[in-house]
Amino acid sequence: MQYGRLPSVDVAAVPSDGLLLDVREDDEWAAGHVEGAVHVPMSRFVERLGEVTERAADRTVYVVCRVGGRSAQVTRYLLAQGVDAVNVDGGMLAWEATGRPLVNDGQGPAHVA
Repeated sequence: MQYGRLPSVDVAAVPSDGLLLDVREDDEWAAGHVEGAVHVPMSRFVERLGEVTERAADRTVYVVCRVGGRSAQVTRYLLAQGVDAVNVDGGMLAWEATGRPLVNDGQGPAHVA
């Protein structure tokens, strides 16, 4: 299904209190992620869709992965489900490059894997 141009935003435009959905896999998440982000790996996204739609009520979902490919697919899927979703351009690599904060699960400095 094609929706024309996919809605997207630059990492700098993601509000600090926005609903950030990280669709990277568990090992990527563990290395470094945004504090407060919702983690639902793309590989388990369809089965966990309810968790996302419940949190997304009347909110924009900012979808992120490592560089933007997986998050673009998930953004398209969410739009098809009637969820207001946008893809974060450049993904977590852009997030890290702009100096926005990252946290991890305690194994050294947080970084994008």
